[in-house]
Amino acid sequence: MSGAPTTVDAVCIGTGQAVPALATALARRGESVVVVERGHVGGSCVNVGCTPTKTLRKSARIAHLARRASEFGVHVGEVRVDVAAAMARVRAIVEGSRSGLEGWITGTPGATLVRGSARLDGRAGDRFVVRVGDDVWHAARVYLNTGTRAVLPPIPGLADVAPLTNESILALTEAPRHLVIIGGSYIGLEFAQIFRRLGSEVTVLETAPAIAAREDRDVSERLAAMLADEGIAVHAGVKIERVARLYDDVVQVTLAGDAPPITGTAILVAAGRAPNTDGLGLDTVGMEIDAQGYVPVDDRLATSTPGIWALGDVNRRGAFTHTAWQDHEIVLANHTGGDRTAAGRITTYAMYTDPPLGRIGMNVTEARAAMARDGRRFLVATHEMSRVSRAKEEGETVGVITVLVDAETKRFAGITMLGIGADEIVQVIGGQMAAGASYEVLRDALPVHPTVTEFFPTILGRLAPLV
Repeated sequence: MSGAPTTVDAVCIGTGQAVPALATALARRGESVVVVERGHVGGSCVNVGCTPTKTLRKSARIAHLARRASEFGVHVGEVRVDVAAAMARVRAIVEGSRSGLEGWITGTPGATLVRGSARLDGRAGDRFVVRVGDDVWHAARVYLNTGTRAVLPPIPGLADVAPLTNESILALTEAPRHLVIIGGSYIGLEFAQIFRRLGSEVTVLETAPAIAAREDRDVSERLAAMLADEGIAVHAGVKIERVARLYDDVVQVTLAGDAPPITGTAILVAAGRAPNTDGLGLDTVGMEIDAQGYVPVDDRLATSTPGIWALGDVNRRGAFTHTAWQDHEIVLANHTGGDRTAAGRITTYAMYTDPPLGRIGMNVTEARAAMARDGRRFLVATHEMSRVSRAKEEGETVGVITVLVDAETKRFAGITMLGIGADEIVQVIGGQMAAGASYEVLRDALPVHPTVTEFFPTILGRLAPLV
């Protein structure tokens, strides 16, 4: 279309995890909805995040298990990884997911998918003006779901060596001989293990005192030891002074102090994200953004401009696919008289190393801070994965389970688990927290044997005051 403006009920800008479901739901209610996407439908999760990385992680895990096969009495000979074939599998799954989302939107009457860069351009009466090239829409409501992108830290010489990001690394067809990763948080650690298992030498450089710095220190140390056991060099608490290319295929990272320089054949930067709000014309409708470009929202995810909502990473209320999905549920419910909010949303995530790290609610560090600040009391219990029968049987004994309970209410305060199935298992506690159930309910429940979760009654029977 082009020419005169078209009046619609809603324009959704960006197609991260929140928008396809939100747009199609609004359309099924009889609304006219325009969905604008300048890149691939599906946002980071489908295209450069969860879907491709977990698919590639599976290839890496298969290679790892094949190398361990003799531990289980299976002899397979030399293990050779075809990275190009693994990446082809990644692309096939990504394209299938992406086309499914596109079909969902375009196949829903009332929803229109438009390709291009959207920009707000003030108002026309009580409606927002949205432009995409020469096309113009007047919308009663606007939803932003534009996500974030990788940013390069201000390290001298870094931009000159054309470093990889979480996006460009997925275009590789060979594993780098030596991958140097700047950033020891979740993205960096996942890729570190994946590419080590695909055949790269890997070095991780983290400026914080510990990798996975938001976790308890003992968990960070366990992660570092686990990665070191696989041959990954982990350096935390370092300061990077500069990066330079020595030869066509060799880059050097110079560290402060007496630390020797690190040389590699490729650099992956996993040290921060920036919101995709530049160029959206938010100023034309008087919208507030913070110093980093994120869009502040209230508990119902409304921006400072009535009639515009921000969902997903861009609103800084949770940088995960699952929080973006819940954002759409909150907004949709409130449009029909509901009263859902993001207030009090419980910390919930997983890091997909192998084994994974699962986390819901508080960790021990946060509980101790609450004790000092508010006088709260907690009970805590830990259980080593090496003492879990199922983990022994599977040959997956790395990790630990730590459970926290509020001493007064007897309700769960949190769980951190590093170990086999952690991403799934922690949701047992998450469900109890959502229900407001006493820990005694789970302690007294009948579990299935042999499972990891069958140890929860045992663990909860050993709760003791946190000091």
